[in-house]
Formats: sequence, C-alpha cells, structure tokens
Amino acid sequence: MKMKLWHCHGARSLRPLWAMEEMQLPYEVELLRFPPRFFKKDFLAINPLGTVPFFQDDNTTMTESSGICHYLVEKYSRYDVGLRPDHSEYGDYLNWLYHSDATLTFPQTIVLRYSKLEQGERRLPQAVEDYAAWFIARLRRLDAHVESREFLCDERFTIADIAVGYALHLGQSLGLDSQYTPQVKDYLARLQARPAFKKASTIGADQSVLN
Repeated sequence: MKMKLWHCHGARSLRPLWAMEEMQLPYEVELLRFPPRFFKKDFLAINPLGTVPFFQDDNTTMTESSGICHYLVEKYSRYDVGLRPDHSEYGDYLNWLYHSDATLTFPQTIVLRYSKLEQGERRLPQAVEDYAAWFIARLRRLDAHVESREFLCDERFTIADIAVGYALHLGQSLGLDSQYTPQVKDYLARLQARPAFKKASTIGADQSVLN
C-alpha cells in the first residue's frame, strides 16, 4: 500500500511531499484547495482538524509536517537525508527540524491569514506588520548558522533543510524575502535548485494557497 498525502499547494504539506521526492518513495497525493475545511467539507471525516498535511502510511496517520519528515527517515532508515541518534550533531538536527515550524512558520501563518485569506475589514495590517517583523527577528540564529555552511547539519542536505527551507520559501511567497540576509537568500536558492523541490513545489499549482 502506497503512502498517501493530502496536500495543498504552498502549504506546510510541501515539507513531506518534498521529503518523499528526495527519498524517491512511492506515494499517492490528493490535492485540496486551501483551506480544505472550507472547500472540501468531507475532508473533515478523514481529518477532523481540517488541516494539511494529513498523511497515512498503513495504520499510521499524522498531521505535523516536520514530524512526518522525521517519521519517513526513521521508518524507512533513510539516513542519507537524516542523522542517527549517535551522531554528534543529532541534537542540532532535531532542533532545526522543530524550530522550523514552532519558531519560524507560526508567525508567517498570521501574516498569511491577515494579508491574504481574510477579506475587507477583517484584514489587519498592524498584525501583518508585527508578525512579519517577528518572523524576520527569529531568523537571527539561521543567519549566523549559514554564514559559513552550505547546509544545516553534517555538511550535507537533510530533512532539517527541508523543514527550514519551507519556512523560507513561504516567507518568499509572502514577500518577506526582501529582508533576508544575503547568506539566507543564497541558502534558499540552493534548496530551491534541487530537482526534488522543483517537482514537489509545482504539484497542485493551479490550486495555490495564495490564489
């Protein structure tokens, strides 16, 4: 049975989609328009949260994008794009993996909602400005880390780069990349040049989260 991912173009489900493409794992994808809880009500019977990603692998179901990437590495022993627990940089690897969503993507969701998704007087320019500034401030650790590194851990590409790279990609989609440092811009460009990213990022483009 193939793994299955419910995915909206531009949403956090890009993380596991990109990871499966990097690993060349067989999968099925079901495309949804964002936000799916509004555009496809029967999706709530599958995932009561109404969010993407939603991921299924046999009897395993998951909803957290970085966690799915971590699961794929461990479940299928794909340490070519991950680190083993005995690696000296394992703690840093996990920290980047979960920093990507809890610290970086969270403020972007506020920017997205109140600049793109809400309409009319429900749009909140002050919230957009404040949370955009919050996101840029939260890039300071990354700014310093990639100043002399090609990738985040072990001098090679891992799922930590997928997780953080998505946050930077979303920021670019929201027009926040003008405030990225040169080294962060270069790091994002390296990630976006990867064939697996190019393929994954086009899937479902006609139903974009930002349309």
